[in-house]
Amino acid sequence: MDRIVRFITSDGALMASAIDSSDTVYTAQKIHGLSPTAAAAVGRLLTGAAVMGALLKQEQASLTLRVDGGGPLGTLTAIADSRGNARCVVDYPEVDVPRRSDGKLDVGAAVGRTGRLGVIRSYGTGEPYMGQVALVSGEIAEDLTNYYAVSEQIPTAFALGVLVHTETEKVLLAGGLLVQALPGAEPAVIEKLEENLSHLDSVTTMLAKGMRVEEMCFAALQGFEVEKLDEIPVRYACTCGKEKYAAALLTLGEEELRTLPLTDGRVETVCPYCRRKYYFTPEELETLIATARERKQK
Repeated sequence: MDRIVRFITSDGALMASAIDSSDTVYTAQKIHGLSPTAAAAVGRLLTGAAVMGALLKQEQASLTLRVDGGGPLGTLTAIADSRGNARCVVDYPEVDVPRRSDGKLDVGAAVGRTGRLGVIRSYGTGEPYMGQVALVSGEIAEDLTNYYAVSEQIPTAFALGVLVHTETEKVLLAGGLLVQALPGAEPAVIEKLEENLSHLDSVTTMLAKGMRVEEMCFAALQGFEVEKLDEIPVRYACTCGKEKYAAALLTLGEEELRTLPLTDGRVETVCPYCRRKYYFTPEELETLIATARERKQK
């Protein structure tokens, strides 16, 4: 089972959060038919969203990451909440690009490097918080690290990885590690942390070695006394439902509802996040039309 764990140093100077998102990213690949490079790009964004969503304290809070880098994948979107539920979508999931000269997947080329990263935090009440920064590489982890530095002024190291089998093109491993210096962290503490991080393997290498998420945090915070903050399960989960699509159809208005095409005698709607289909019979459509007419008359 995928999960996130968070640890804090006993002096409150550093926080580390690690995630194994292998099953979640594999599920995303199956749902969306992601090419190897698309799986790496979307998987990193989905993993990053899950880690950042888990930092939200409010029960109904959610976080949206949107990347539009001008690359052939188009726009990538990942949404996560504070309970470990995450979902994603990408404009062109089948797009792939040649590997880099070192043999690694070229995520930056697929995502693009000329656009922006947008972050939306919704707390369930009031206006959501929205921030955005220019992309620095399109590699996702570097862009999220830059977001924290520029938009929130929090010294942060973010590592994300997705390992895809070269022959089957299926996701094998995925995960991430987030480490932040909290207010009041002394320069010597940050220097020690930087030294630790310089010796760490990549996230997928650590997972391939069998390291648990706790051990990833311990490696990042080696030499510090640490305390476990929390642990939450992570899963690919969508919040769609027929009621939501009925509400969405109502926004079209009476005239447009009457012109909707039918598939096997029904109106078909498809959720972009989970590909689940919802159908509306002619009778249900007439009910929606009547409701739309009543709303217009009020």
